[in-house]
Amino acid sequence: MEYHLHSAAEVAQDLHTSPGGLDPAAVHQRQAQYGPNQITDGQKKTVLQLLGRQFTDVMILVLLAAALLSGIIGELNSACVILAIVLLNALVGFGQEYRADQAMAALQKMAAYQAVVVRGGQPLKVAAADLVPGDVTLLEAGNVIPADVRFVETHALKVDESSLTGESNNVVKISPALAAGAYPLGDRLNLGYKGTFVTNGRATAYVVATGMHTELGKIAQLIQTTETATPLQKRLAVFGKWLAGAALALCVLFFGLGWLRGEPLLNLLLTSISLAVAAIPEALPAVATVALALGAKRLVSAHALVSKLPAVETLGSVTYICTDKTGTLTLNQMTVAEIYEAPAVTLPGLEENNALLLAMALNNDVTPDEQGKALGDSTEVALAGYAAEQQYARPALESQFPRLTELPFDSERKCMSTLHQTKQGVLVVTKGAADSLFAQLAASQQAAIPDLQRRAEALASQGHRVLAYAGKLLPELPLDLTPGAVEADLTFLGLAGLIDPPRVEARQAVAACKAAGITPVMITGDHKLTAQAIAESLGLIASAQDLVLTGPELTALDELAFSVLVEKVRVYARVDPSQKLRIVRALQARQQFVAMTGDGVNDAPALKNADIGIAMGITGTEVAKEAAHLILLDDNFATLVTAVEHGRRVYDNIIKFIRYIMAGNLGELLAIMLAPFFGLPIPLLAIHILWINLVTDGLPALALAYEPVEAGTMQRPPIKPTQTIMAAGTGWFMAWVGLLIAALTLGTQAWAIQGGLTHWQTMTFTVLCFSQLANALAVRSRRVSLFHQGLGSNLPLLGAVGLTFGLQLLVVYVPFLNVLFHTQPLSARELGLTMLLASGVLWAVELQKVAARWQSSL
Repeated sequence: MEYHLHSAAEVAQDLHTSPGGLDPAAVHQRQAQYGPNQITDGQKKTVLQLLGRQFTDVMILVLLAAALLSGIIGELNSACVILAIVLLNALVGFGQEYRADQAMAALQKMAAYQAVVVRGGQPLKVAAADLVPGDVTLLEAGNVIPADVRFVETHALKVDESSLTGESNNVVKISPALAAGAYPLGDRLNLGYKGTFVTNGRATAYVVATGMHTELGKIAQLIQTTETATPLQKRLAVFGKWLAGAALALCVLFFGLGWLRGEPLLNLLLTSISLAVAAIPEALPAVATVALALGAKRLVSAHALVSKLPAVETLGSVTYICTDKTGTLTLNQMTVAEIYEAPAVTLPGLEENNALLLAMALNNDVTPDEQGKALGDSTEVALAGYAAEQQYARPALESQFPRLTELPFDSERKCMSTLHQTKQGVLVVTKGAADSLFAQLAASQQAAIPDLQRRAEALASQGHRVLAYAGKLLPELPLDLTPGAVEADLTFLGLAGLIDPPRVEARQAVAACKAAGITPVMITGDHKLTAQAIAESLGLIASAQDLVLTGPELTALDELAFSVLVEKVRVYARVDPSQKLRIVRALQARQQFVAMTGDGVNDAPALKNADIGIAMGITGTEVAKEAAHLILLDDNFATLVTAVEHGRRVYDNIIKFIRYIMAGNLGELLAIMLAPFFGLPIPLLAIHILWINLVTDGLPALALAYEPVEAGTMQRPPIKPTQTIMAAGTGWFMAWVGLLIAALTLGTQAWAIQGGLTHWQTMTFTVLCFSQLANALAVRSRRVSLFHQGLGSNLPLLGAVGLTFGLQLLVVYVPFLNVLFHTQPLSARELGLTMLLASGVLWAVELQKVAARWQSSL
């Protein structure tokens, strides 16, 4: 039943209740039927379950196998390092999932603990969890509404629903049924929702839904979904499966060929295991974690706090940003943008005053706090502030025109009136919606109404919230203080157009998004005209193809129709929580990576299910922050654009690592696999392979996480959602550089053996090591030359390369390390030759960059 469309009597009949409440037997029966009035978590996992989930990823399983194989061949140090990396990755993942579970806990905390109900005709206090549909509950200012309710009787009732709807204004509640039509949550004025807060007045209401059947419960159900994998996690999962299969196939192939050639089985087994270890980039989780952590640290200085580490990289992959308007694109500060004063209108005895400014100053309930800051409804604060700037401050004027009484705002008549004592009589000042107020004007002003309506519509078309003012002077305070008597025969004074102005930096940030290939979409609770005007001023709407869709219009669309339109919509107005989630899922179904911002409880499902959920740090609820992956500490859309740049930097650096590490690993594998085909012995020992993987690969790879952002990062489109790690030339780069490293390694081996050098293996080992260091320097950019970047632009990498170079020299020249690694000292000429040969990798990659720049200039 749509309770807001039916009378209180019809609601009572449907719920089988009455104003006297339920009897104990009915309460007991309904508690058994509906269960407790609580938010439950159907997917809550134990700590052990959360921890165990971290060891199911393919890459993690491959790394565990690598640790096991390292242990089998006696390399316990290697096994310990790999296990440490796996454990670190597991702890990070566990932390992310644990925080996600706290969103449910935050929802549960919002529920009221006790409620006052009428049962058997008597009021009594009960636990809120014991409420059932049909209960009669009594509410007053300060209460948290304990369940979803239908108001039966209201007295100046106002409710703060911002945590649920995202709208900051208190909502005036009524009891009559609403006219037939489609109403979003925020417009169902005779309903109250579990978890919202009564700020003024009192009410009697029927409980219509409890527990998980409430709007808050529905949001909880939407939150209880599997966490969306990040783009990097998706790509690494595919990469890990491919890598595991390739490593296994290579090992089996190598072992089979060696066995056919009559190689010693033990030596062959150890080398095959070493090959498996060589194929696995053990440092990948560590590098990814370091890169993400560094990105998170940089984001804090840019006013963005990462609550779930993989979100840093996800930012760089988003194709759509769905953002709130209020406070994010705008200042969240209502401002009088324009006024219209009725020409030559004065009230008797008040000729020396500006009638409109006087009305704006007197007709409000704004009060200063101890520091002098204005407190009250944001609209009234703006109106009173504007009047004060024009030297019409309320405190001074009220001493001259003391308030006698008032008629509070009513959502049915949409007006508010205040009555003030003057020397000439009683001044009535009325403020309200233009159409409602025009109907109350005196007969002498009826002819001017069409012109006044055009002026009001012109202000509304600019996105302004329009309020009208009127007044009259009475000889004395009337006995009949009903709205029908007081708010009649009024004289029109003027119009005020208010707007929440866009942030100065927001338009530039929107343009930066578009330049980066990201589509910004505004989602707001405002009405369509206001939303469209703001969107046009920010550049969100740039052509007739950019659509504006309201919540009711969205409801009328089926999934197929919406899927056709979703990529064309730039503004959504008056949407509810499930619609926000529907928008996210529709975009994801179109293979888009979606970022969603939000601050209210209603935003939590969309925040959790988006590829990256972004909560507001200033205005955001705890539920929104717990569900989100990122928190904007300044609630500023421009900060989000800066965060996207950091995200792209992180992804780029992880790809640089993969290009570096896999080219080197492929070089090792090819050298070992191809040597027998050229009549050469196996070029490396197992300990050499492990040394290269854990030292030569590890230190420079970690330092690549510090690589600065490249120029033009925000002038390129985001990475396509369907693009794999191996795309965009990465696979080709790994192949040809790997082949080059293998060729240099095997060439050195063949030359040294032919020359009768007994330490040919040391030279081969050293060339392979130095080739990877040369690749580490070259891989820093796909197009920009190392010599243009400068060696000093990434000091950690320079230090890592230098340290690894020094460690390799120790392995070659320190006697006890010679024994451990089966190496022999090289002469200065031989060392110089290994360095010269290895530098071929650097020069080859630099030549490729020259070709890439030349091709892009054509």
